[in-house]
Amino acid sequence: MAHADSAPVIIKRKKVVGGGGHHGGAWKVAYADFVTAMMAFFMLMWLLNATTEKQRKGIADYFNPTIPVNRVSGGGEGAFGGESVFSERILAQTGTGAAQPSPTPERQARGTVGAQESADKKDDAQAQAEAQALREIEELLNGKSGETVFSEQLLRHIITRLTDEGLIVEIFDLDEAPLFSADGTEAMPVLDELIAVIGEAFAIVKNEVSVSGYVSARPVVLAENPVWDLSTARAHAVRRMLEAAGLSSDRFERISGYADRKPAVSTPMAPRNNRLELVLLRSDTS
Repeated sequence: MAHADSAPVIIKRKKVVGGGGHHGGAWKVAYADFVTAMMAFFMLMWLLNATTEKQRKGIADYFNPTIPVNRVSGGGEGAFGGESVFSERILAQTGTGAAQPSPTPERQARGTVGAQESADKKDDAQAQAEAQALREIEELLNGKSGETVFSEQLLRHIITRLTDEGLIVEIFDLDEAPLFSADGTEAMPVLDELIAVIGEAFAIVKNEVSVSGYVSARPVVLAENPVWDLSTARAHAVRRMLEAAGLSSDRFERISGYADRKPAVSTPMAPRNNRLELVLLRSDTS
């Protein structure tokens, strides 16, 4: 039996709402649409910059249902004639730039792509012809072609090598046969003969010429080391000798003196380090 003064029992029920942990996925869809639109915008900007006026007109005609696609504006039969809209070859053949609808390869109208390919082929042909000419001069100087312009005594003073820079003709002292007077710039008879022949060989082509002088090291006890002035003076002496042999002064690209900084052999004071390098420069390096 319940007591009359007992307190009533109150029951509270909480309403639980599901999905309170996130705010839904609508923003993701909006963001994806925005990214897609931006990508389409940048593709449109690139397309406008990468195509010609005729190519853009062809694309516009293709997507316009009221204008039929034609061969002139579309670049070929059908949508794109089986080719990309960027195909310079098809557009040049069927556009107004060609004299005939299907011209021969020799008479095709060329755009920038065709002109660049033609220029590259011309440059390659010139480079090959130049390399062949330098190789023939090297063979002439070394006697590899069956005959040489040097005697056996002179051949001992010369080494040639064909590099990316050009044809390098190196002439150097021998123990018993120096090229210059001791510590001077007065040419010995052997150098006169060498330069006379080299000058005739260099006159075969029109390439520019570089002359570099090197000398052997001097004792460290010297108060004033002459190697820098001596190497440069000898290089200029050879330049004057080549000019006297008939080489134009306009062909000389540079005259350098390297003192004793680049020895040819490990012994710094060896006579072999007294040398000159005459270079027929390739046209793409001069």
